Amino acid sequence: MVTIPNRRVAVALALVFAALAVVPLVGETYALKVATRMIVFAIFAMSLDLLLGYTGLVSFGHAAFFGLSAYSLQLVSPESEAANLITALPQCLGVTAAAAALIGMLVVRTAGIYFIMSTLALAQMFFFFFHDSPIAGGSDGAYIWYKPVLTIGATALLDLDGRETLYYFALACLVLCYGFLVVVLRSPFGEVIQGIRVNEHRMRALGYDTRRFKLVSFVLSALMAGLAGFLFACIDGFVAPQLLGWRESGIGLVMVILGGMGTLYGSIIGAFAFIGMEEIVRDRQFTGVMAEHWQILMGVFVIVVVLFLKNGLAGLFAEPPIRRPATKEEP
Repeated sequence: MVTIPNRRVAVALALVFAALAVVPLVGETYALKVATRMIVFAIFAMSLDLLLGYTGLVSFGHAAFFGLSAYSLQLVSPESEAANLITALPQCLGVTAAAAALIGMLVVRTAGIYFIMSTLALAQMFFFFFHDSPIAGGSDGAYIWYKPVLTIGATALLDLDGRETLYYFALACLVLCYGFLVVVLRSPFGEVIQGIRVNEHRMRALGYDTRRFKLVSFVLSALMAGLAGFLFACIDGFVAPQLLGWRESGIGLVMVILGGMGTLYGSIIGAFAFIGMEEIVRDRQFTGVMAEHWQILMGVFVIVVVLFLKNGLAGLFAEPPIRRPATKEEP
């Protein structure tokens, strides 16, 4: 069943969102950029947690949808003016959903290691397509010269070229995605996909078309990853084939495992902790000469969390189990 946030988690989430709301007021330009990346990858990690933590599908090619949406924004953006957010965002998500539906119809027929390898193989096909073809700059990547603008008529209501505007837009997307997933996972559909994770054969015996449910979960997850990719492309206005690579998918998996699978809020914690720790260990002020070998420090951090925390960082917010007094058995 979906993890229902307890009072401690609800308070922590409220404090985190309140703190994020004031970051543009107190943070510098670089801090605002890092915070925006944290929010974007939190959305990406939540999308992957829907597959991994709730549906039981381990995808090693989830970054394909992240990068595909980012590239779609570059392709639909004119070189001389900003694209309209009203049309650009649906177009990017539509391309992502179409690709996810086609890929999903193939991969949901597999299970276990075969599902992992098939998602990885198909994602690498997208990677090499953009890497080896002249579309959007090939291996060099391409720039998005003008960020999307929300315009109605001749009035510009929202310009994502502004860092603060983009930040608050991304934060709003994070809150909406979290609320949407909570509603979905508490619905009958959410109960079915969680039942598939526990015992797919039993759910099939009960009459559920498990492939269809897994396909819908796969597409929903890809749509959220596409939203994250769209926002990521707006941060620097640059896209490159690496966005579709297996490394980005692996980072997403690490974030989910680091935060705690099957919790949703754990994905947010994992994304913030991973990017925050990466910024710390790469700073010479904190790690000195070890900053040149920051990957080692990141590896130690991840290993320590996995070994000593039962369900990742989310386990720190879990309420301790209630111990019932032992009762003596009657003779």
